[in-house]
Amino acid sequence: MHPKLIDLSLGRIERLLARLGNPERRLPPVVHVAGTNGKGSVVAFLRAILEAAGYSVHAYTSPHLVRFNERVRLAGGDISDEALAALLEECEKVNAGEVITFFEITTAAALVAFARAPADVLLLETGLGGRLDATNVVPRPALTVLTPVSLDHQHFLGETLAEIAGEKAGIVKPGVVCVSAAQEDAVADVIAGRAAALGAPLVSGGRDWSVRGDGGGMVFEGGGRTRTLPAPALVGAHQVENAALAVACVDHLPGFTVPDAALAQGMATVEWPGRLQRLMRGPLAETLPAGWEVWVDGGHNGAAAAALAAHARHWRSRPLHLIFGILGSKDPVAFLEPLAAAAGYLRTVAIPGTVGSLDAGEAAAAGRSLGMDAEPADTVAEALAAIVARETRPARVLICGSLYLVGTVLRENG
Repeated sequence: MHPKLIDLSLGRIERLLARLGNPERRLPPVVHVAGTNGKGSVVAFLRAILEAAGYSVHAYTSPHLVRFNERVRLAGGDISDEALAALLEECEKVNAGEVITFFEITTAAALVAFARAPADVLLLETGLGGRLDATNVVPRPALTVLTPVSLDHQHFLGETLAEIAGEKAGIVKPGVVCVSAAQEDAVADVIAGRAAALGAPLVSGGRDWSVRGDGGGMVFEGGGRTRTLPAPALVGAHQVENAALAVACVDHLPGFTVPDAALAQGMATVEWPGRLQRLMRGPLAETLPAGWEVWVDGGHNGAAAAALAAHARHWRSRPLHLIFGILGSKDPVAFLEPLAAAAGYLRTVAIPGTVGSLDAGEAAAAGRSLGMDAEPADTVAEALAAIVARETRPARVLICGSLYLVGTVLRENG
């Protein structure tokens, strides 16, 4: 639609929204979420908790894994093909052929859908950055949320953590409470400065609330209370942090009452595919020898890989091998480095159907530069077969590096 796939700006979407009657001004209370890692997981926790408390919830997330409809959830269900097609046609007609990006026009369509369908709350995830992200058009959200900020998308957001944090903190609004995860000092300073300049109350992890694991559960301390909750259904210690951020958000979301029972139910029922998800059926899982496991995770930067490496320490009962594909705009060495010591074989693939994918040979070269036993493969199935052929013991295989790769795997494997 626009010669540039990504072109951060608010002018084009503001023009289109004005022609559509400014749906961004007629939304339910909005929780606006930005950050580098964990945005979608935090939205998933919030949705599970708020729905358990009896609220109807809209949600906007990206990218999708299998079907575009996943991005637009209307009061509990993905938007239908018919409704989505009608909205996109309406937006294209109103846009009248003017320059606009894919994400901008689809975000406009989603905002129209959210404005027309009743719900108690809208969970709105940024696509990229924050300050100039197409979602940053809501004049006064009910709450802003910042998940952990790390290096990613430097060619769009800046080369330093402080620069990236400045872009992410662009969603903070005057007088609106901002709930932030615990951040590195350089990031925390930028967020605190932005919040102070706008008179936005700041609630920070590590200072105003904290969480710790407790056997089979988690203990959240904040707001003068200590609550013991079940361990989240999503796998990994990083998901405990994401769950705690969601609890802190609920505590500071004005006009909503969420009992502890709803918090507990949300922890138990939350679903967010493609994040440390074990494949239990489909061709890949069904061709594995007895005792083998295959997992997928869509994390795509160094911080996400570090979280995977931390979880891999709990997997020492079996060898761990990787199938890896990543976008060419990412740093494959930065992703693989935290995992290099934990992994045995590395088999690399180009992401099917993705023009911007890194070549499998280049990905393998990145692995070999870290001393990994790395070879390219034409397909995920071929990579898995090569690993099985070389490993004599039951093992775990983790398919990782990109949500686009995970989406392809899930699409092909049920």
